[in-house]
Amino acid sequence: MIESVVLTVTGMKCGGCETNVIGVLTAIEGISQVNASSKQNTVSVEFDTEKTDLDVIKKAIDGAGFTVEID
Repeated sequence: MIESVVLTVTGMKCGGCETNVIGVLTAIEGISQVNASSKQNTVSVEFDTEKTDLDVIKKAIDGAGFTVEID
C-alpha cells in the first residue's frame, strides 16, 4: 500500500540540506517520491508500506543529522 506523509524536520538550512535528505531517503527501497523544504521545515515522502515504514524513514533523517519533530 502506498502512503504519503509530511514530516516536520528541523536543522535543514539550505538547498544542500534538502539535497542531503532527499538522497538519504531515495536510497531506501520502497520510497517513490521525496520533497524537502528548508524554508518550511518539511519533508514529504511517498512510500510503499510493504517495503519500508515510517520508523525507517525517521531514523534515516536522524542519521543524516536532522531532527524529525513528533507531532
